Amino acid sequence: MSEQKIIIIDYDMGNPGSIRNMLKYLGFQTAISADRQEIDNADKLILSGVGSFDEGMKNLTEGSLIEPLTKKVLIDKIPILGICLGMQLFTKSSEEGVMPGLSWINARTVRFNFNGNNGNLKIPHMGWNSVTVEKSSPLFKNVSDEPRFYFVHSYHLECKDREDILCRTVHGYEFTSAIARGNIYGVQFHPEKSHRYGMQIIKNFVELT
Repeated sequence: MSEQKIIIIDYDMGNPGSIRNMLKYLGFQTAISADRQEIDNADKLILSGVGSFDEGMKNLTEGSLIEPLTKKVLIDKIPILGICLGMQLFTKSSEEGVMPGLSWINARTVRFNFNGNNGNLKIPHMGWNSVTVEKSSPLFKNVSDEPRFYFVHSYHLECKDREDILCRTVHGYEFTSAIARGNIYGVQFHPEKSHRYGMQIIKNFVELT
């Protein structure tokens, strides 16, 4: 498995180095790259990110990355893992901005809205929280029931197709915290900050066949 070409997409959003460090700790080699040839030769792709939706889409557009990524994901069916903002960019749109998303998932990204309830809860949702796994997935192989992960986010996915929902988490109300559709995987939490549970998620993704 260590011979795989694992590419973390470099589009100037967040710190992809922490993902690379976890992969290195697990014994996997990877590269952080925006090179179209490297992306085209990749066996697995990771799109991490922290920041605003529009800035993420703008950077992908200006880096001429949308076409090669869409080819790899929708045509070549190469596994991709979206992390935090990376997963949100898979959706059609976001309440955070005006730019269209990648539209790989029939969903939109919305801001936490407590409508006057749960007024003591803070936005962003920050810290450790448990997730409930909704369906069987190799991404959660050897992960115990009710695992806990580290979150930092003000927006979350609102999926139109329930079968895309892999995990749910409660912060004021229940929201989608992970998705899976074919070769497309996404997590709202940060596996690189989630210790043994996060390491297992990353390991499972790399070992997908």
